[in-house]
Amino acid sequence: MEKGSPLSALEPEKIAVWFGHLTATEDACRRYWTLLDAAEQARADRLVNPLWKRRHIEAHGLLRCLLSPYLNQPPGQIHIKTAAHGKPFLADHPEWTFNLSHSGNHLVIAMGQHCRLGVDIEPCKPQQNLPQLVKKCFAQSEASYWQALADSEKTTAFYRIWTIKEAFVKATGRGIALGLDQCVTDPGQPGQFLRLPPAYEPPGQWRIIDLEFPTEPDLCGALVTDQARTVQEWPACPLE
Repeated sequence: MEKGSPLSALEPEKIAVWFGHLTATEDACRRYWTLLDAAEQARADRLVNPLWKRRHIEAHGLLRCLLSPYLNQPPGQIHIKTAAHGKPFLADHPEWTFNLSHSGNHLVIAMGQHCRLGVDIEPCKPQQNLPQLVKKCFAQSEASYWQALADSEKTTAFYRIWTIKEAFVKATGRGIALGLDQCVTDPGQPGQFLRLPPAYEPPGQWRIIDLEFPTEPDLCGALVTDQARTVQEWPACPLE
């Protein structure tokens, strides 16, 4: 990612991406809890696992702090609403769109103008159930490509395809209910889709951008958008 200017100067053809780490401490939880609105607090309260709850609170509080300088609103007064299928949006700033993903203590947030976008990150960790996930969530062409790889390449390749699919369904606002096997990547052409559900065609309008994290070589990430955009690093904004 290229180094960027402050978010307030973000050019329309760029998407800003911020990457950071969650501390999940009690202090952070208390600090960010007061910034969340009632709906966000209710969602956090439904998380039974204490660590997941602290991470959720911190991630959404950080989002508000990062947006605050650009929107010229205090973090706790930013109106974040939820669409029919659960995707959050800025009620007072419809020209802006954002998305976040967190996995473990890693957090990535993306924001742009006049576009749909989704982002996903996953740690590239070997799992015994990868073949079952490929069978369930990959199209036949993707599964054939994956099965033909050397065993040493399969884990990274799986997460690369998986994060693209997740980023796409998040960009549409439909989530995995859309059907991951219906969002077909072209492993031979990394920046392209082969097929998509009819409502989101043509595939060529969508851009796939691989995200790289130099300090986290085992982390895989993808950003998907329906407009021609380039990515710049989003400088961290002062937090509360």
